[in-house]
Amino acid sequence: MFPDKNGYFLDFGGRFVPETLMSALNDLEQHYLLAKRDRGFWKELNYYLTQYAGRPTPLYEAKNLSRQLSNLKIFLKREDLLHTGAHKINNTLGQALLAVRMKKKRLIAETGAGQHGVATATVAALFGLRCTIFMGKEDIERQKLNVYRMKLLGAEVVPVLSGSQTLKDAINEAMRDWVTHVEDTFYVFGTVAGPHPYPMLVRDFQSVIGRETKKQILRIAKQLPDYLVACVGGGSNAMGLFYPFYRQRSVKFIGVEAAGKGLSTDKHAASLCKGNIGILHGAKSYVLQDGSGQIMPTHSISAGLDYPGVGPEHAMYKQTGRCHYVAVTDKQALDGFVLLARSEGLIPALESAHAVAYLKELNKLANKKSVVIVCLSGRGDKDMNTAVEALSQLNL
Repeated sequence: MFPDKNGYFLDFGGRFVPETLMSALNDLEQHYLLAKRDRGFWKELNYYLTQYAGRPTPLYEAKNLSRQLSNLKIFLKREDLLHTGAHKINNTLGQALLAVRMKKKRLIAETGAGQHGVATATVAALFGLRCTIFMGKEDIERQKLNVYRMKLLGAEVVPVLSGSQTLKDAINEAMRDWVTHVEDTFYVFGTVAGPHPYPMLVRDFQSVIGRETKKQILRIAKQLPDYLVACVGGGSNAMGLFYPFYRQRSVKFIGVEAAGKGLSTDKHAASLCKGNIGILHGAKSYVLQDGSGQIMPTHSISAGLDYPGVGPEHAMYKQTGRCHYVAVTDKQALDGFVLLARSEGLIPALESAHAVAYLKELNKLANKKSVVIVCLSGRGDKDMNTAVEALSQLNL
């Protein structure tokens, strides 16, 4: 299975970084490959996932929503129930345990929606490590609750004032910090993007989502699902759900990107639907760039999807046709936000609401009662201020 020894998923991936980071990435890869073969490492990680984070998460049959979308039998993988409120804790626990093995004293991370930042600050407190989180100024404004949470947990939150002041720029600043503090600092990368080995190790840590899901759906429905649906920014919750089903070709994958104000505008974040091949944050993948190769500004109502690139394994899935990628606008995502709240009493993160919103379109396309699993990657507490303001403008 991918990646190959050079970190490529067919034509995508690799390691395009300054020379000062090559030894750090090589060191990380070697420590991870040793940990991957160590049963003791996985036993310890499983302890924290179950006893601390709250795994396994339920696979909940959304009967009310299924009645409204009558061609679909919908199940929700409830990552929103995890400690810190999203799937991010699966990855940060794994990377923090690696940091401890490598005798690092400080964690750094980027964050957009704030969930990865909170999850990183959480594991730093748990393992007694110093923590610095880089967050774009725009995201700090729209995710104030998560900023308070990170600070309460003892993390330093550094506002990023460059560029679009969102996730892309937070990653840039985190990488600059890492270059100058490689000896004692571990960079906890938040998604399945970035230079090798991050796409591989983040995927492996998040694959607990799909492994649980496969066992649960076979027990509950006595069959594999027809569709798996998940939102895609960098792509970690989607890859975590999809990867354990990769060889089951009867299971169709649908990745839902952020169309923002519309794919015909320049205010979206749909790298796979509208981007082309380039280099961003150390890896070759689909990116949003202009004719000169400059990375373009992005827009999404959801801070976690507001990113101009995507993980290289997703790029491979697009190239080979293993996954179908679509895009949902801000307005459609808000409709999904309200739909799930009023049908099931569940308030999703705006990122997850993109996946929920696409179910209306899938319901039109399905020609039989199809079993669909949606990754409910996070809960919506963090988004209430944004949602209230946006919904009031739409009179929803």
